[in-house]
Amino acid sequence: MTAWRVVDGGVKLALKVTPRANREAVEGLTDTGGGKMALAVRVSAAPSEGAANEAVLKLIARTLDLPPRSASLVSGASARLKQVRLEGPAEMIVARLEALAGSGKR
Repeated sequence: MTAWRVVDGGVKLALKVTPRANREAVEGLTDTGGGKMALAVRVSAAPSEGAANEAVLKLIARTLDLPPRSASLVSGASARLKQVRLEGPAEMIVARLEALAGSGKR
């Protein structure tokens, strides 16, 4: 099972976010329970006024070498478990996610 699925025009990605972290990082896949997976992400921003959400979107786009505007929040604005849409060529995005998930911490 993976943390992403191909959708029309891109990929939908499940994230488990840790705000107020000492460093920003994408740490690989994590089990969120019930057999569901998410990509673990740490950001230094606090979860106030959308700061952590913005930091998450920027970090994911930068890590996957995508334009910043290609990442958008679908659900989970006030939760640690979030759904993000990544717009672009799905095959390329999935290949980058697979490489990232397989490499562990980044």
